[in-house]
Amino acid sequence: MTLKIHIDDSAAPYEQIRAQISEQARSGALPVGHRLPTVRGLAESLGLAANTVAKAYRALETDGVIETRGRNGTLIAAAGSAAEREAASAAQAYAERVRRLGLTESDALAAVGDALRAAYTAG
Repeated sequence: MTLKIHIDDSAAPYEQIRAQISEQARSGALPVGHRLPTVRGLAESLGLAANTVAKAYRALETDGVIETRGRNGTLIAAAGSAAEREAASAAQAYAERVRRLGLTESDALAAVGDALRAAYTAG
C-alpha cells in the first residue's frame, strides 16, 4: 500500500488518506481481504496524528470500503457491495424526486451527467 500526503493539497490529510485507499481498493491495487496497517502504524509512517488516520478509517468504513474485525484488524471489504447498495438507494431516491418535480427522463439524466462530470473532474 502506497500513500502520500501532500501538505500543499487543499484536501485535508484524512480526506487524502480516504481517497487514496478508496481508489486503490477500487482499482484492485488493494485486493479484497488485504489487511491495512493499524491506525497508529499508518499515522507513524505518514507523520500524522492517530486521530487523523482514525477519521479516515471511520469514513472508509461508512463508505463500505473497509471493515474492522476487532483483533483481526482492518481489511479491504468485499468489492463494492455496500457502496453499490448505497448508490442504488440514492439513485432510486433521485428518480422518485425528479419524477415528483415533473422533470423528463432526459432532463433528469442530463442533470446526473452534469453532476457526475463535476464530481469526477473536481478531484
